[in-house]
Amino acid sequence: MFHKEGFKIISIAVFIVGAICLSVEYLIDIVWLQKIIQIVALVFLALILQFFRNPKRNTQQDLHKIISAVDGKVVVIEEVFEKEYFNNKRLMISVFMSPLNVHVTRYPTSGKIVYSKYHPGKYLVAWHPKASEENERTTVVVENEIFGKVLYRQIAGALAKRIVNYAKENQLAIQGTDAGFIKFGSRVDIYLPLDVDVKVSLNQIVKGGIDILAEK
Repeated sequence: MFHKEGFKIISIAVFIVGAICLSVEYLIDIVWLQKIIQIVALVFLALILQFFRNPKRNTQQDLHKIISAVDGKVVVIEEVFEKEYFNNKRLMISVFMSPLNVHVTRYPTSGKIVYSKYHPGKYLVAWHPKASEENERTTVVVENEIFGKVLYRQIAGALAKRIVNYAKENQLAIQGTDAGFIKFGSRVDIYLPLDVDVKVSLNQIVKGGIDILAEK
């Protein structure tokens, strides 16, 4: 199953790879060179298909738990000053996605969407300390009765050139459902109250919609 954000790119890739594989048969007489070009083209197509895969996840919805919004590696767990929305200290948990990870963004909790904003910006590598403030990004805040307001931020990386955000203010977010997509490498930061019980550790691999980041 593939994400809808990839349909156009997948269609173009299939057409181009198909054209390459067929044309080399007529344009190149050297058999081994034909095969190398065809294999490279098929590997490219396989990478595109893998990037846009959208596996179903059976989220166990629970307002007392914050789940990972994306697949990837936990690269930051620290207290920071969040200055875009809260203007106070929050616990930030960051998950970095490589180009090989599933890039679907899922709502980390259920509740009312009270803030959703897109920021154009740079394309620093996603783990850069200034990426969360200077890169292209979207910021979304979901409010529920247990955690209060939870902020998550989609951040473009060096390869990511488009962030897709489905969150609209005053709509209802449902934990684990599709909240957007980031194309080609990125990271997601989640800002939580300081009194949460963190359930992950640095360098831990997590799955979006499945693994619990924190509880309250």
